[in-house]
Amino acid sequence: MPPTPDLSPADGLAKLAGYPFQVVTWVDDAGYPVSAAVGASIDVADGVATFAAPAGLDVPADREISLTGSHIRPQPGYGYDERRHVTVWGRASAAPDGRITLTAADAWGWDEQETPFFEYSERSIGQSRKYFDALSAERGTPVRPKLSLPFLALRATRLPFLTATIVPVVVGIAIAASHGRFDLVTAALTVIGAAFVQLGLNVANDVFDTTQGADDANVTPTQFSGGSRVIQYGLVSLRSMAAISAVCYLAAAAIGLVLLAIAPSVELLVIGVVGIVVSLGYTAPPLRFVYRGLGEVSVALGFGPLMLLGAYVVQTHGALAWEPFVASVPIALLVALILYVNEIPDRRGDARVGKRTLPVRFPPTVIITGYRVAAALAFAVVIVGVVAGWLPIPVLLVLLTIPLALQVSRGLAPNYDNPYGLMAVMGVNIKLHLYAGVLLFAAYLIVLVLGAVAPSVPVFVSLIR
Repeated sequence: MPPTPDLSPADGLAKLAGYPFQVVTWVDDAGYPVSAAVGASIDVADGVATFAAPAGLDVPADREISLTGSHIRPQPGYGYDERRHVTVWGRASAAPDGRITLTAADAWGWDEQETPFFEYSERSIGQSRKYFDALSAERGTPVRPKLSLPFLALRATRLPFLTATIVPVVVGIAIAASHGRFDLVTAALTVIGAAFVQLGLNVANDVFDTTQGADDANVTPTQFSGGSRVIQYGLVSLRSMAAISAVCYLAAAAIGLVLLAIAPSVELLVIGVVGIVVSLGYTAPPLRFVYRGLGEVSVALGFGPLMLLGAYVVQTHGALAWEPFVASVPIALLVALILYVNEIPDRRGDARVGKRTLPVRFPPTVIITGYRVAAALAFAVVIVGVVAGWLPIPVLLVLLTIPLALQVSRGLAPNYDNPYGLMAVMGVNIKLHLYAGVLLFAAYLIVLVLGAVAPSVPVFVSLIR
């Protein structure tokens, strides 16, 4: 049976009393389960349940029997409402009036109002592992859960989150192109190399969070938080995940060396080395930035200035400029806010293993205010950058994503303690970063297009800069 918060026999009987009827179950002499509906009278103080013997059946007194109460009601187009059940085990004896008395010895149950279904499922992982281990021992061959290779690769590497890398890299390349510097080969290699860095980071996070107990302690993972769970579900071994991460980092390093050979510069070397250190240090000892409450800083640095400036430097062969740095700041803030919000549903599990993220350290009011300040700062940088002449006027397109930031801001408070209600908010928050990045890229495409037709509209082109 899946583990749930412990129920004492008295608690089990108390919950059982809330059902209009129960099902009595036992195993007959031939080894088959026998069940029948009964209406039991519950006496919590005496620890017993009494019911009339089912017609035509003899309830045995020489073995364990159980009484179960349950509620599950289908809702067309929705699912089910308020699923709950409780089972009480014990021995039966005949009462003086001919009724049957069960003396409660153990109890187990689940109430969806107390424990959401997804959390309930996560709490069953330990029992599931024991089941597969026992089945493997019985058959003499390993028996494990399976997932098709494409879906397994997608899940293990968290491939959809590559937008965090692609956005700053393509923007950095676009800014370099607007400055008259673009090479297709090195641009493609930069995107691929940066993607390998993030894939290595994603997998390494699962490895180190597992070895440090964070993912095992988290019983409320969501679509966007809590890791890939492939190790916890027995889909991929810890050793295999470590090997995948190492291969990704080696591939990234190899591509980095190729880029250095094509476009040698000290600036690119420094950015590459710092990027690898920040990436590995995110969860890996001894740095463990996210465990020290510095996860947002490292993510902002890695997926903001380092990625964007790195892509720019490859195209310019080492030349730096203020424009790509300023453009990286709103991207950095918005990607850090993805982690920031995604840490909220993980905070209880994180706290249990000493992972001192910001949502672990601070109360909800501070965290929600922090989100609003950081989001406002991201848009303020865009406005100030354009007014100061550091960024072209089309970059103001990024301001079109302000309604998404407001939607996330409004959704945090009512869903703060509801991990599964927060999933929709986290999804919008990811869209905020993606759409802002796409609009920033589009702004530089506009600059490039207008630059290409500059002879015919020189005045307008000069105005956007």
